[in-house]
Amino acid sequence: MKKDIFLFIGFMSMITINAQDINDALRYSNGEIIGSARYRALSGAFGALGGDLSAVSVNPAGSAIYNNSFASVSLNISDVDNEMGYFGQTNASSDSDLSLNQGGGLFVFKNRNENSQWRKFAFSVGFDNTKNYDDNWRSRGTNSTSIDQYFLNNAQGLRLDEISALPGESSSSAYAGIGNAYGYVYQQAYLGYDSYILEPVSDTDDNTLYTSNIAAGNFDQEYNYSATGYNGKIAFNLGAQYGDDLYLGLNLNSHFLNYERSTFLYEQNNNTGSVVNQVGFENNIVTNGSGFSFQLGTIYKLSNSFRVGFTYDSPTWMTITEETSQYIETIRVDGEENILQIVDPQIVNLFPDYNLQSPSKVTGSLAYIFGKQGVLSFDYSRRDFSKTKFKPKSDAYFRAQNDIIANNLVAAATYKLGGEFKVNQFSFRGGYRFEESPYKNGKTVGDLEGYSFGLGYNFGNTKLDITYDAFNQTRAHQLYNTGLTDAVAIDANNSNITLTLGFRL
Repeated sequence: MKKDIFLFIGFMSMITINAQDINDALRYSNGEIIGSARYRALSGAFGALGGDLSAVSVNPAGSAIYNNSFASVSLNISDVDNEMGYFGQTNASSDSDLSLNQGGGLFVFKNRNENSQWRKFAFSVGFDNTKNYDDNWRSRGTNSTSIDQYFLNNAQGLRLDEISALPGESSSSAYAGIGNAYGYVYQQAYLGYDSYILEPVSDTDDNTLYTSNIAAGNFDQEYNYSATGYNGKIAFNLGAQYGDDLYLGLNLNSHFLNYERSTFLYEQNNNTGSVVNQVGFENNIVTNGSGFSFQLGTIYKLSNSFRVGFTYDSPTWMTITEETSQYIETIRVDGEENILQIVDPQIVNLFPDYNLQSPSKVTGSLAYIFGKQGVLSFDYSRRDFSKTKFKPKSDAYFRAQNDIIANNLVAAATYKLGGEFKVNQFSFRGGYRFEESPYKNGKTVGDLEGYSFGLGYNFGNTKLDITYDAFNQTRAHQLYNTGLTDAVAIDANNSNITLTLGFRL
């Protein structure tokens, strides 16, 4: 991202933004606890088990399973291997990241009143990373649709004097003034016009029709994508044991979000009659957010060996701030010369805050305890992604986006199965998970399937765990929201190595 940005602008009306869409809604609301090594080793199937700090972030009743105060911290090495397909060409990429993805402490208070059914209480504070946005890849291919369609679609119907600079006005002043006066769509039209991609049908202020200086034909396109950031939460937990068999819990969660993305499209053509034969178009976005949610959970011992659990996750109410910047350059033919045209506004668009409500989730869990030898656990979760909402609902643009979400997303289930077997101080673990696609077509984002293996060693008051897990998911990444709407087919293979150090307090 460019470092010499110096001017900031704000839009007065949310209607003018036209930036948030179904992809943003799903990106910021969909995520799972990345968690400790033991949690990951069982593929997150901890809803009826407890006894792990990341499990407390899934079912708050899990804190009351502990008999002693405990703390843990986890490091995670993640690797993303992507294979991209775009109009017959295939590219591959690999990206690794090291992060502190879990940490927290739990304190147990036993009730010394022997006449009370409330046996003990637990309080914990834990941090868990719920999503890692780090991803870098590049795709190439030969397309019959040019980036000019993006600018044409934004410009048609807009007056020429509202998408062009005044005489002697700099691109920074023009881009800022157009954005303040008319909004984001007009800025896109301005970039297309000032870079000579767009040609007005008539050179008059009231002109509203445009043609392209890029002739039809084939276009060699290279699209670069680079993203970083994370979505995490801090859970404040209160758990309690009632009688011998019932465990109850409440989590109050503080959520935080950081997402930064930069994309660059390079396009060239040798089409007869093309005035513009090279285009470079850069878009940058920085997103920050904070929010709140709560969880209610219970675990019940049907016998010494068999447990059941239930958790309700409320919607997450997020407040999100976004800022964007753009840059475009073209090379056009003028007689015998090739002329480089650079439109670099050096402007950061600051948008008004908006709200996003992610859907609630319910989880049912079963666990069987083999004495001190091991466990077998299963979780089933269901979440209706079509209930995701942009707010305020009174905004016409948000209402339209919410309708798109309701028509394209569906309720999706997640299945998790995990097991652990103990031999002396060693614990051997494994797990499997399957997440259904949140999309009705099952293709924009595909089903997720993963597995995990882990090993733990108990030193007494200290525990050391290590886990390897991997999952695969396909998705279609649409380049732009209008005009050049072709998608890059991505087959993503994610793997993680997680190391957790835990100790009794």
